[in-house]
Amino acid sequence: MAPMADNRCISCGKRKGRRTCPALSGLICPTCCGTKRLHEIACPSDCTYLATAKQHPPALVQRRHEREARFLVPLIQDLSERQYRLFLFVQGVIARHRPEALQRLTDLDVADAVHALAATLETERRGIIYEHSASSLPAQRLEQDLKAAIEAQRKNGPTSLDLDFVTVLHRTERACRDAGAALGGGDGAYLHLILDGILRSIAEHAVESKPHGQQQGSTMAENSPSSESSDPPSNTAKSLIVP
Repeated sequence: MAPMADNRCISCGKRKGRRTCPALSGLICPTCCGTKRLHEIACPSDCTYLATAKQHPPALVQRRHEREARFLVPLIQDLSERQYRLFLFVQGVIARHRPEALQRLTDLDVADAVHALAATLETERRGIIYEHSASSLPAQRLEQDLKAAIEAQRKNGPTSLDLDFVTVLHRTERACRDAGAALGGGDGAYLHLILDGILRSIAEHAVESKPHGQQQGSTMAENSPSSESSDPPSNTAKSLIVP
């Protein structure tokens, strides 16, 4: 293969490179920069083009975020501060879950998993130990990941935490079942919302920001999503997602 001309895009090798790409150490065309950013190219956080794109997203992305915001706000606006943190915690567990090879996870699988886990917690609250199980294999594996993560939070948390988790799991189920019709994107609309949509941005902001009222010397227990808080529900979600 003939060597690429110096002014050719280091990514596609076809168009003229007009921007310096710190990730690829060469010139990149605006098209590759815009379409492959953070997906195919591991952009460093200090890239000026990445920062500009976050501050001034394209109109198409803005419209998508507005549509996602209209869908998400009714789901979370009446949650308490602790329930809101737990909601983000559950979405984080789902986002980090990796299905087995050749097994694709869909929104309905997620809905099945959180429904079964909520039913198990509700049954336990009535004094009956019975584990409800999701129907599909991908959903069962997600349910086990969620159960392990939630049990770790319940271990040192108050008994009222169970009801908060049930509320959060039901909200997640509702979102999974409604996302396809509300947002488009077929049977992966909600997964897109938490993996690459506006909910990912909210979760990242929540992780980067100190919890409401946290002081300099706070312990890990105090920073837990299940920790008690006397503060009123924060407006973090609304300030981030309401257009």
